Amino acid sequence: MRGIISRFAPAPTGFLHLGHVVNAVYVWRETRARGGRVLLRIEDHDRQRSRLEFEAAILEDLAWLGFQADEGPVRQSERGAIYEEALDRLRRQGLVYACECTRADIARAASSTDAELRYPGMCADRGLPEGPGLGLRVRLAPTVERFVDLRHGPMEQRPSEQCGDLLVRDREGNWTYQFAATVDDLVQGITLVVRGDDLLASTGRQIQLARLLGRDEPPLFLHHPLIMKSADQKLSKSDGDTGVRELRARGWTPAQVIERAMSVVAGDHEETKTRRHTKNFLSLKEKNPFSS
Repeated sequence: MRGIISRFAPAPTGFLHLGHVVNAVYVWRETRARGGRVLLRIEDHDRQRSRLEFEAAILEDLAWLGFQADEGPVRQSERGAIYEEALDRLRRQGLVYACECTRADIARAASSTDAELRYPGMCADRGLPEGPGLGLRVRLAPTVERFVDLRHGPMEQRPSEQCGDLLVRDREGNWTYQFAATVDDLVQGITLVVRGDDLLASTGRQIQLARLLGRDEPPLFLHHPLIMKSADQKLSKSDGDTGVRELRARGWTPAQVIERAMSVVAGDHEETKTRRHTKNFLSLKEKNPFSS
């Protein structure tokens, strides 16, 4: 494994909230503890929902909170040629096919009752020509992907059984999160991925996809607990009472916002330790603990 390089990668589809702050604390803490660098990536692959005003606010709030990236921002909306090149590599392997299915089509055809909707392959052998209004999928062979999460320990996932063939570009022409993030992690040399538990199930498919794109060694992964709105619902951008902008307007300091975020994160003794480390960081007057 080369030197540690991680990324903080918000989507500009809303303002920064406490869930983002939790992720930022984990990203910077785990990276700095290993002597690594943090890259800033703006994941604006969803052209319909991304807004420049949200990006500007995110960058301003990050600076106010004291999170300083070593490089970036890099915007996914400016990396189309890189994604096309990666897609061509998959095409040359005979792995890409067009798909006209909507989410409703998949739901009607799927037999699984699990939370994740698995694509059952209706278009896999139809030979549809690529074109406007059609998505693109990558065939996933039935593999078992094993990795060690730095928080959860040894993990084993079967992507072809979890999600089926992976959607890499949707019917509106947007690159999907799974594809864009995997390509960017490969091209940017990311060696440590720190993100929330809601993305743990994505890890195996991203490892498999990265291997198809030529990545020999996957990055390290650490999935941290989330701030939960309820027992089964995570915090979202629509929860305005937890927005950094709103808390700033009430007169909160950066230290208060960060401590509040880490005090309400769902988890166990590890998160107690995280809160203790965070308070120790924020007590350092001579140096911003989240800078390089």
